[in-house]
Amino acid sequence: MGSVTPPSPVSPVPATERDPLFRARGLTKVYATGDVEVRALNGVDLDLFASELVVLLGASGSGKSTLLNILGGLDVPTDGSLTFRDADLTHADENDLTRYRRETVGFVFQFYNLIPSLTARENVALITEIARDPMSPEEALQLVGLGPRMDHFPSQLSGGEQQRVAIARAIAKRPEVLLCDEPTGALDVKTGVSVLDAIDRVNRDLGTLAVVITHNAVIADMADRVIHLSDGAITQIHRNAQRQSVQSLKW
Repeated sequence: MGSVTPPSPVSPVPATERDPLFRARGLTKVYATGDVEVRALNGVDLDLFASELVVLLGASGSGKSTLLNILGGLDVPTDGSLTFRDADLTHADENDLTRYRRETVGFVFQFYNLIPSLTARENVALITEIARDPMSPEEALQLVGLGPRMDHFPSQLSGGEQQRVAIARAIAKRPEVLLCDEPTGALDVKTGVSVLDAIDRVNRDLGTLAVVITHNAVIADMADRVIHLSDGAITQIHRNAQRQSVQSLKW
């Protein structure tokens, strides 16, 4: 699978006028535990486009994280097809998936996974030292509003600041795709706003496709599109007429 050129900032273009970055058809994931089978995904059809901010909304167990993991190359489907641009992720081998994750996808999880003995700058540099065409750690940290805090250790940072370091680390390699699994799940409302604002800024400034998992319906108002999942299937896709700013969300 060929490498992918990092994006330049782009102006919003209606999704119907663009080719999708991701095209999923009949995406199914079945986990077997003994004699019991659990269908985590059940025939998902979905297109995702460059520069979109998409919220995946649903209760625990609805299939959100399974879908995100397959989009990110961390898991493979049991059935169905998934392409990224013209690359078939469904049948990619582990070397291709590793390269895809390294060059194309940034991940942000609920827990920050920072190295305690390294400063914010040094945590981000772990990625920039191995990426193909990275921004500097300083640039990434400035983008998420942590310029004055870049030489602090994780223990000297609040939870929201640590999560923003994790976002800076994820976007420093200039990924085309930013996948966020409950990025505010461990944070209070005020702190969560600062994290969502950083994701929103990355999406707008870099033209990165951002996909955010949440069970909090309030967050849906900041998205271009909201995809509702239940029992492993998409039940509704809603396009917001206008994205709300993070600060205007009604918590």
